[in-house]
Amino acid sequence: MDRRLFLKAAAAVSGAGIVGVNDRAEALEHEMIHLLEAPERPPLRKAEGEEPLSVMPAKPTLVDFFRHRFAPASHVLQSATRAQKHGMSEEIILACLLHDISVTNLVRADHGWWCAQMIEPYVPEKVAWGIRYHQALRFFPDPSVGYEYPEMYVRMFGADHEPEPYIKAAHDYARNHKWYMEARSITMHDDYSFERGVEVSIDPFVDIIGRHFKQPKEGLGNDNSPTAHMWRTMINPRRRL
Repeated sequence: MDRRLFLKAAAAVSGAGIVGVNDRAEALEHEMIHLLEAPERPPLRKAEGEEPLSVMPAKPTLVDFFRHRFAPASHVLQSATRAQKHGMSEEIILACLLHDISVTNLVRADHGWWCAQMIEPYVPEKVAWGIRYHQALRFFPDPSVGYEYPEMYVRMFGADHEPEPYIKAAHDYARNHKWYMEARSITMHDDYSFERGVEVSIDPFVDIIGRHFKQPKEGLGNDNSPTAHMWRTMINPRRRL
């Protein structure tokens, strides 16, 4: 992990008056992604003016969202790349690719739940399940698979913090679920995918998306799925009505 990136993000969150360990963790991750992708912008502040949005195709695909709305998407692309290098299944690689897409594009609070809900109609059930619970598992070490409590959390919150009750309840439920390792694998390829200067691209994952993501023929946002409105919001987040 880029130490300078972490320190800038931690300083921004510490000075923002955010309370609650999970809230601070969510804000920290948001700021680290923000600084990774737009380091010239001041942390936790709105940029002067708004850059024009690129035009989306009439029937947008997930790859179109990566190119036109999520880009540069360095964090999730690094996460998926790490999963691929470690020989993870294509479903885990897809989960790593999608696990944080709501953080800078829709909503950052409880991002595991939001991301899972966004993609649930289009992916295998275990992919959405793993994304939903990866957020809670971040706070709990599992020595059996080599997952330690993240160093950045120790620096930020201290080693003796207590996550909110709903986070602990989510961990306890996931820990005893048959798909526990799906969620744990995401956390293991998530926490340290914030390296600057790493060249990443959506291209190596296009075939995986094609095999495991059910692209609606009408285009994301134009189908009748329960989450189509979320994708429409990302197509035009400045729509006022």
